[in-house]
Amino acid sequence: MNVVPSLLTALADGSVTVVDLTAPLSEDTPIIALPPERGQPSPLRVHPISRYDAAGPDVYWNNIELSEHTGTHFDAPIHWVTGRDGEDVSQVPPSRLVGPAVTIDVTEQVAADSEFLLTRAHVEAWIGRHGPLPDGGWLLYRTGWGRRHARDGSFLNGGSTPGIEPACARWLAEETPIIGLGVETVGTDAGKAGEFDPPYPCHWFFHRAGKYGLTQLHRLDELPATGALLIAAPLPLVGGSGSPCRVLALVER
Repeated sequence: MNVVPSLLTALADGSVTVVDLTAPLSEDTPIIALPPERGQPSPLRVHPISRYDAAGPDVYWNNIELSEHTGTHFDAPIHWVTGRDGEDVSQVPPSRLVGPAVTIDVTEQVAADSEFLLTRAHVEAWIGRHGPLPDGGWLLYRTGWGRRHARDGSFLNGGSTPGIEPACARWLAEETPIIGLGVETVGTDAGKAGEFDPPYPCHWFFHRAGKYGLTQLHRLDELPATGALLIAAPLPLVGGSGSPCRVLALVER
């Protein structure tokens, strides 16, 4: 089978397209806000080194400062206490960074209720229409949140954001063959998930199961319910709990 040449031909003739699911990363990129008594993640800060000036007349470059979990990013198992003995981001096998992806669309429900929670019944109804969740693949949770903006406050929305119900998170993590969950919101959990039992169940159950998270995805409306190939490319930070990430999807047109 000439798989790679066939894929290159399909990319060249447009029968397979590349959809960039990554949100642009800037100093305006929203970050999660934690209770004030806890440590806080850093937004992106850019520190110029030179820009064709006296410090470097022939080069433009910057130093950057940011949290591992700023913007579109990858959560490794070690990110949460339940996965503390699991992989850091540098230890994730490359084969697990490329895999099938399916998309569950709940934009109508979220338009009516910004704190909508996905349940097992919703997922099982989706499976009844589209078939099983992919072995070694990703479940992408489309809520329409990727259309919201940082500057008007609607993205963080005062902590009122959709997510996944705790029992559903546990079932997805422990009893389905997916390796990760991708969302459009600032984190994989609902905005009010600190009040759940356990708190932040997507983090709690997925990372305990050695599974992964992707957050702040864009353009999920351009993906089919099934049939996309997802590529996640975090930085292999040694000891890293996660990393800003470029996330691409290959879609057959």
